[in-house]
Amino acid sequence: MSTLVPPAGPLERLVRRCAGGIETIARGVAPILLRIALALPFFRSGLTRWDGFLSISGGTLYLFESQFRLHVFGALVGLPAPDALAFVVATTELVLPVLLVAGLATRFAALALLAMTGVIQLVFPDGWANFHLYWATLAVAILALGPGGLSLDRAIDLAYRKRRGRAVRR
Repeated sequence: MSTLVPPAGPLERLVRRCAGGIETIARGVAPILLRIALALPFFRSGLTRWDGFLSISGGTLYLFESQFRLHVFGALVGLPAPDALAFVVATTELVLPVLLVAGLATRFAALALLAMTGVIQLVFPDGWANFHLYWATLAVAILALGPGGLSLDRAIDLAYRKRRGRAVRR
């Protein structure tokens, strides 16, 4: 009986083993790298919005009150409640990246940052190619892959499963 595919030789086995090792390492490292890459620009932006503890900078208030406008169907629309919105955005830009890096409520944080990216796209429609597409892609990848093994979500999942006596899935 003949086969169409010859048996794997030593070189092919070596290549497959190396490729498998690379894939294993990448699957372990990719989620944390994606989380950090998405968290950094938002966290850095959030740091610039404060003058002190719970004190929004005057520049941030000015931007939200006078400069930031939504581009909706060709019309410029002012932001609702700009002072409150500035506080919420400044807080969100600090809290969500911390959650992402820690891997806590990871998919929620990624989804919220994806929504923020969508709103930012409406304020700065020319930024899609340089920033917004990149951020959205990172957020969607995190939503698809999950938090990964190096995360508090994973630790909580393991502790919960251990407490419930269930087998741990990888």
